[in-house]
Amino acid sequence: MTTIRANCPTCGDVQLKANDLVVRICSDDESGSYAFRCPDCAHPVAKDASRRIVDLLVGSGVRMQVWRLPAELQESHLGPTLTPDDLLDFHLLLQSDGWFESVAEAVRKNIER
Repeated sequence: MTTIRANCPTCGDVQLKANDLVVRICSDDESGSYAFRCPDCAHPVAKDASRRIVDLLVGSGVRMQVWRLPAELQESHLGPTLTPDDLLDFHLLLQSDGWFESVAEAVRKNIER
């Protein structure tokens, strides 16, 4: 079995087997990364990986996962930017009785504009 050397930010260089890692490829932009749990400290580690590193790891038997960017990234975002004061106001609203009705009314008024 192939031994793979990786770097844990806490422990330094560690020795892994192919089944200790996973390679992740984004199908939208073809970016790659790999992840593992450090065998010494058990902390999860994730690192970006070039196409060359991805190919080497997959060629060594590391399993590959393909994922997609969230659809929300493609949505248009209209309106003003949310501020800390907006967030605080919303938090206070959620603590009041009838908060859902207040939010529904605000949305209804916004749609009518």
